[in-house]
Amino acid sequence: MKVAFREEALSELYETGSTKDRKYRSICRNKKLVAGYIKAVGYMLDVKSVDRLKMISSLHYEKLKYQHDEPRSSVRIANGYIERLIFTETDDGIEVELIEIDSTHYGNK
Repeated sequence: MKVAFREEALSELYETGSTKDRKYRSICRNKKLVAGYIKAVGYMLDVKSVDRLKMISSLHYEKLKYQHDEPRSSVRIANGYIERLIFTETDDGIEVELIEIDSTHYGNK
């Protein structure tokens, strides 16, 4: 499947395992999250359709609710962490948007 990155920093993080962008500095410090991100994007490149992501249980694929402007989906980057990879599904493939770091996700308040 074709994967496009909205931000250069996400592409750089996938290709080199690090980025100088301040937004993802905390991700780069954690080797487990970087490895998980690279693994998740690798899965996206390998599958032929987004429906196949549902079969990979470690990703915990889900369509996000209440996205009125454009529907988004997410996958978990690494087990035991709350960071998720947010992306938009297109006809051509997947457009990766951002890594969400949200401590309130799933009731972690």
